[in-house]
Amino acid sequence: MRPIDSSRTSRRARLGTLGAALLACAPLALSAPAAADPSPASSSARTAPLTVEEQRLTGAVPREILRRSGFDDMAPGFARALSRTRSVGQAQLLATAEGRRLWRRAVDRVQGRGPDGGDLSRDDDRPLYWARLGMTRALREWQPAFALDERRRADLVAVVERGSRGQDSVVLPPGSQVKRVVITGFDPFQLDSDIRRSNPSGAAALALDGTTVETSAGPARIEAALFPVRWADFADGTVERTLLPHFRSGARRADLFTTISQGRPGRFDLERTNGAWRGGYPDNANESRTETVPVPPGVPTVTPQPQWTTTTLPYAAITAAGTGPFPVQDNTAVTEIPAGGTEEADRADGPTPGSTARAGGGGDYLSNEIAYRATLLRDAVRPGIPGGHLHTPVLRFGEGNTDPATGQVTDPAFVRDRLAITAQIRSVIAVAVGSAGRA
Repeated sequence: MRPIDSSRTSRRARLGTLGAALLACAPLALSAPAAADPSPASSSARTAPLTVEEQRLTGAVPREILRRSGFDDMAPGFARALSRTRSVGQAQLLATAEGRRLWRRAVDRVQGRGPDGGDLSRDDDRPLYWARLGMTRALREWQPAFALDERRRADLVAVVERGSRGQDSVVLPPGSQVKRVVITGFDPFQLDSDIRRSNPSGAAALALDGTTVETSAGPARIEAALFPVRWADFADGTVERTLLPHFRSGARRADLFTTISQGRPGRFDLERTNGAWRGGYPDNANESRTETVPVPPGVPTVTPQPQWTTTTLPYAAITAAGTGPFPVQDNTAVTEIPAGGTEEADRADGPTPGSTARAGGGGDYLSNEIAYRATLLRDAVRPGIPGGHLHTPVLRFGEGNTDPATGQVTDPAFVRDRLAITAQIRSVIAVAVGSAGRA
């Protein structure tokens, strides 16, 4: 993934970096796990090919991260339990339970509950990422005692993915005494250039999930979920499947949401405008997509599909507040093809009427796309809810530890900045809730 150049003198300088399933409502026609079925499947395929992400597990760095966090027991234990299942139904129950257990264990570790499992900083998001891949790899390498076709194996992988990302455990409290906030983060990415990478948006999601913050509008409960850095998952509707139940009317619907990803060095950005364009940079699976953002069939949406969506977060109040050590910018820049034109043009103050999107404020990668998808869903279902996208500062290793070939997996500066980013995200949310509550 391309780093963002803070000079912002061209479209390439603005390309964003990074930038619940089982509760899905009936009208949402998205793929879901097959019903538990003890009967043999039609195929006797014994294993499945490993993904690009799963193949990275053989490296020394993933093994060290798992060992130093105590998460190196998750995949082997899951594999042993899988070997004892005797039907698809049993395997699905196991995948559901163990996926959720991994998410809860990761949240508990980051939030200081239970044993730390090793000397790796508790705030680290990477043990969850690598342990999840160990579990999905175990599923692909599993040779069950019964027939299992490719589709059913993929369903089991999807169950582990959703559970271990917190996507199916977002539960907002009812009542008017507490505000309800949904936030999302991302996996680590750009791992082929430095496999040690962490993602501060994922670390913040783990640190804030299930917590309550005090705001000027009263207490606010935060629920979090994570998303993969993969084009295909977004096209399949993972964002809409996760968020739709919390946008719809009801006693537990969200009062505010923000998608979060890693952005530019030394600053936060509130992205004012999101574009309907995929720029094609390779994802964590080393796959590319260059096209208009595809909206999954059956999803509530706005027609015709708009080229642009906008934030409804109280950006003026947030940028004016002293939320932490990093500046928070109201980012209004986009790249467009003007109406009637053929050439791309950078616009500092947002899109012009009738233009075609080529990059939102957050670029043309998955951070822009999650912002576009979430706000498009908002506009279709509940236009009044405050919501948008927050880009965090880039997380970097400290001086003397920048070479991925010889560097350590962590250092004091790395941990310090990740903790500071999480703390400032918490403050930004408090300001956002308080300001929206006064609106």
